[in-house]
Amino acid sequence: MGKIDAYAKPVLVDTDWLAEHLGDDGVVVAEVDESPELYDEGHIPGAVKLHWQEDLQDPVERDLVGREDFERLLGSRGVGSDTTVVLYGDKNNWFAAYAYWYLKVYGHGDVRILDGGRQKWIDEGRELTTDSPSPKAVEYHAGERDESIRAYRDQVREWIGAGDRALVDVRSPGEYAGELVAPPGYEQEGAQRAGHIPTAASIPWASAVADDGTFRPAEELRDLYAGKGVTADKEVTAYCRIGERSAHTWFVLHELLGFEKVRNYDGSWTEWGNLVDVPIEKGAG
Repeated sequence: MGKIDAYAKPVLVDTDWLAEHLGDDGVVVAEVDESPELYDEGHIPGAVKLHWQEDLQDPVERDLVGREDFERLLGSRGVGSDTTVVLYGDKNNWFAAYAYWYLKVYGHGDVRILDGGRQKWIDEGRELTTDSPSPKAVEYHAGERDESIRAYRDQVREWIGAGDRALVDVRSPGEYAGELVAPPGYEQEGAQRAGHIPTAASIPWASAVADDGTFRPAEELRDLYAGKGVTADKEVTAYCRIGERSAHTWFVLHELLGFEKVRNYDGSWTEWGNLVDVPIEKGAG
């Protein structure tokens, strides 16, 4: 049994699989990058573009796009309700995982991530193109939002210190310790206060990724999280700065390892660090 087959759910594909299925009916490949301009510099042939902010976030409220807008978005990209969607992107699939979580919030059935993402495809010398596809628009029907995989600030506050729950801070050690409000280059998106939510374990999101950008084997991942008290018997909530890095950790725990109760707190530190009268701790974990 290969590494991909050892995960709890069939949610990863490798580069060989994707190369064999490009252009298949019923399969849509979408690139979602932290740096959206990369798509225009070259992308996997036939891949459509999803912009993590302009397409997936409400332009006024800090929230997911509404259901009707989501349906129009997916339909315009040629995605039907039964389509297999394969996501990939830069930064070890950081925002591809965010888009994956998004599709699952709205109940899409078959979503996969390309293991190793954009960089692995390039490292293997596989084809890129600057030609933008023109998918035929289809009708898409989203489900009601699945609130069981999303956390809100009032819930997080209630869960601090609960023995049957685990909070996971997936930001960098410097952010967790309160030495940085935001990563270098993102200062304009910071918060009033630095630190972490009390009782949260520090497990940076990229710890789940190997040197080649692929996800670590299942046993290594279980050991990584169990070493910080994050186990399958607990209800787990992950957070970061704006919810994208924590979506990556949500994917690892909920989809790859099969933890049943995992939430992404997408309000994350830009919300918590600006709230009045909520507890914050500083110092290394």
